[in-house]
Amino acid sequence: MYNVFIALQASDESRAIVAAIVDDNPAAVVNEQPAMFKVDVPGRMVIKRDTVEEKMGRSFDLQELQLHMISISGHVDETEEQFTLFWN
Repeated sequence: MYNVFIALQASDESRAIVAAIVDDNPAAVVNEQPAMFKVDVPGRMVIKRDTVEEKMGRSFDLQELQLHMISISGHVDETEEQFTLFWN
């Protein structure tokens, strides 16, 4: 099984997004670098709007991910409620 990943610019908001990813994806591995966070998950990663909102303490539109994102690996399926990266 191949990993999917997301790399986010290092910021307080990205830190909250990473915390949400880890909560919703128990197999997630976080690699924290000086300028970014890279999160790897085997096969499939789900980023849930509700979990991100809980971690940020405010409402969150999943399209805001684009503001923090550096790179991704995997196919994307996006709804208003979740952003999913996966390999077939």
